[in-house]
Amino acid sequence: MKWLLRAVTSALVLCLAVLGALIYRLETAPATVVAGDGPPDVAIGKFSPLDDKLPAPALHFTDRAGKDVTLADFHGKFLLLNLWATWCAPCLEEMPSLERLQAKLGGVTILAVSEDRRGAELVDPFVAKHGLEKLAIYLDPKNEAPRALHVDGLPTSYLIDRDGRILGDLKGAAQWDSDRMVKLIEGYLGS
Repeated sequence: MKWLLRAVTSALVLCLAVLGALIYRLETAPATVVAGDGPPDVAIGKFSPLDDKLPAPALHFTDRAGKDVTLADFHGKFLLLNLWATWCAPCLEEMPSLERLQAKLGGVTILAVSEDRRGAELVDPFVAKHGLEKLAIYLDPKNEAPRALHVDGLPTSYLIDRDGRILGDLKGAAQWDSDRMVKLIEGYLGS
């Protein structure tokens, strides 16, 4: 009978340890928020704001014509930096919404930076096929941006303020022209 009591006690201790670990993980997970009137304050979606705005790294990429571009070239503009690739299924889903967002919000400059290693050879036919002619698409065939930003997967997007500071990121695809995302971005634009 003592062995049964020990087994039950051991199982109970193990369950409590697992429960404690789960609670710890939930409590330490970064907040996910969307902006309302002003800075972010309402939990929703997958956008992760930064408590302390970090300066964006010095990123280098090219436009589709091969001209060198840096992130610093856009200083003074509110940016949505989107890292994507033609082989990434979630990226393909969100690209049309990025184009529609660009049309909806004139105060935001969207930089859709392709991480395809074959650059324009793959991206140009993709852009033509999907009718993404209004979206500013850039090329990063050496994948420097994901390394500099410590990106785990694509798509990954960053909101960057006019002073070049990262406000937060969104890992995974989003419906960028949805009311929630437009409200999020407008909240940052107004703050």
